[in-house]
Amino acid sequence: MGISLGPNQYGKAEVRLVTVRREGTVHHLRDLTVSSALRGDLTATHLTGDNTAVLATDTQKNTMYAFAKQQDVGEIEDFAIRLGRHFVDTQEKITGARLTIEEQGWDRIAVEGTPHDHAFSRAGGAERRTTTVTVQDGRAWVVSGVDGLVVLKSTGSEFHGFPKDEYTTLAETDDRILATAVTARWRYEGSTGIDWAKSHREIRQTLLQTFAAKHSLSLQQTLYAMGEAVLHSRPEVAEIRFSLPNKHHFLVDLSPFGLENAGEVFYAADRPYGLIEGSVVRDEAEEPGPAWTDAVL
Repeated sequence: MGISLGPNQYGKAEVRLVTVRREGTVHHLRDLTVSSALRGDLTATHLTGDNTAVLATDTQKNTMYAFAKQQDVGEIEDFAIRLGRHFVDTQEKITGARLTIEEQGWDRIAVEGTPHDHAFSRAGGAERRTTTVTVQDGRAWVVSGVDGLVVLKSTGSEFHGFPKDEYTTLAETDDRILATAVTARWRYEGSTGIDWAKSHREIRQTLLQTFAAKHSLSLQQTLYAMGEAVLHSRPEVAEIRFSLPNKHHFLVDLSPFGLENAGEVFYAADRPYGLIEGSVVRDEAEEPGPAWTDAVL
């Protein structure tokens, strides 16, 4: 029975990169977490320890910092493309590079109603903007998204008509709290001529508006409605995937205290939770490139 080396990659994970761009007294803050993964002819290092094809992960980290100094980071998609092309173009044995970036937003602190020049508070709780870019065979594939977009509606959601057996205890309901933390990844058609910031901003707004407006009979129905709305409104997007934990809110039984609870007091359960996942695809979209499999939800 023969033994051989299978698919492999290596890189620097979760490099914390914060930049401050100074325009006089006004500072612009960016807060990124960048990960790289390089692929290619790396057989020798695995089989014999010959590292002549291995660009050190420390060098990859330093390259990220140097690129952030030499040119404004700009949109995270463009920054990832520049890094990926650099690694592939400058390393003889490297044929592919994956760059994953998460961005944490910061808001300016208002002082007497005026945004402060250089003081910030963390925006959006755990929400992060994301991108995964794969550079290979002279092309770049881009998958962007959002993590931790927490949403809740206090009515306009039902759940009933599900199968029941001897283990079923969940009661049907025609009025419940629906809450989730949206993780979404959308695959772009192409990597040029796209206003990344505008696209991300408007996709996010579409997700929020659809969640709010759609009367939901299941979280699955809401998932599809959000994806459908994005594909209808954003022609640059070929496909969108979701991972939606159902953040359960259970009505508290106040009857032992002689109190009626008409949908006013709830227990917010931490775990276990339902996890709803799925994708919505444009029928005529081209086949996904390697970035789609790289951008694991």
